[in-house]
Amino acid sequence: MFLISAFSLFSFFSCKGYQDLDVAGFEKRLSEDSTVQLVDVRTAEEFAAGYIPGAVNIDWKSNDFQALAERMLSTERPVLLYCRSGRRSAAAAQSLSKAGYEVFNLAGGFIAWSEAGKAVAHYEVERFLTDSGQPVDISLIKHACLELRYKGMSIQVDPVIKLGQKETDYAAEFPKADFILVTHEHFDHYDAAAIGMLTGEKTQVVTNARVAQMLEYGTVMANGDALELLDDIRVEAVPAYNTTEGHLQFHPKGRDNGYVLTIDGLRIYIAGDTEDIPEMASLKDIDVAFLPVNQPYTMTPEQCINAAKVIGPKVLIPYHYSNTDLSGLPSALPEMDVRIRQLQ
Repeated sequence: MFLISAFSLFSFFSCKGYQDLDVAGFEKRLSEDSTVQLVDVRTAEEFAAGYIPGAVNIDWKSNDFQALAERMLSTERPVLLYCRSGRRSAAAAQSLSKAGYEVFNLAGGFIAWSEAGKAVAHYEVERFLTDSGQPVDISLIKHACLELRYKGMSIQVDPVIKLGQKETDYAAEFPKADFILVTHEHFDHYDAAAIGMLTGEKTQVVTNARVAQMLEYGTVMANGDALELLDDIRVEAVPAYNTTEGHLQFHPKGRDNGYVLTIDGLRIYIAGDTEDIPEMASLKDIDVAFLPVNQPYTMTPEQCINAAKVIGPKVLIPYHYSNTDLSGLPSALPEMDVRIRQLQ
């Protein structure tokens, strides 16, 4: 009878092709195995309302779920799935297991996770597609703090633990970064403790000379430098400085960086702290631009409008704007996709 029971149990799991885990088992697997790939298969709207830290979103109900999953996920690393209650993720788990993935499903889903009082992240996430259709997910953390996720890799930009009332637990909410980009040394862009939380054995910190001096390590980039991070990821350091009289001391010319990231053809401009400088005219084929709007330290709304017209990005996301009124930007740039997000 024991053999029959064991065989039946084996047959059951073989038929399913994946394993269900309760909240404790799911959390244990997440914490003990750094290679796992955590996937939320709910809709983008559900994901935006709150998700398990470190998850990427691939909607099970989308027509291209399987193709997107196979582009984003490696068959050489285990996949942990969840949805609202466990039903959609069970179906997704079975589909992925047939494609050769080792899959674990969260029984009870996000509801069980939340009711158990486990950590939940709440950041807006913008998704853009590269030339080959690979998604780049950008988490809008706060102010000038961003995370870009691509092929399971994490690129953190200007990570800072606390700004005003907003605090980010980078150790709990994000994986170790593959790359960390720091634009300059001001407290709202440079935080050694945050960098420490995100640094693993393979993390590469890229920054300007002053931050590298303060950290006592890091890859230094000056304005005009370019660096191949990977075969399909290139970063260029571009100027970021003030031009208004009386403000020049905040960000002197030549000290700080903005960055242009080219990820498999997708070009993302992260301006850092700057005004609408002449060098912006040389930026070409920008898909997404993050422009700061916060005088006296960066741009006025009028300067941001001028910079956007010069650069011509497909998508403009103002950031680092504190109490600045951005309501006039969309109407001033009617041909541009202007997205006002919570990046005060």
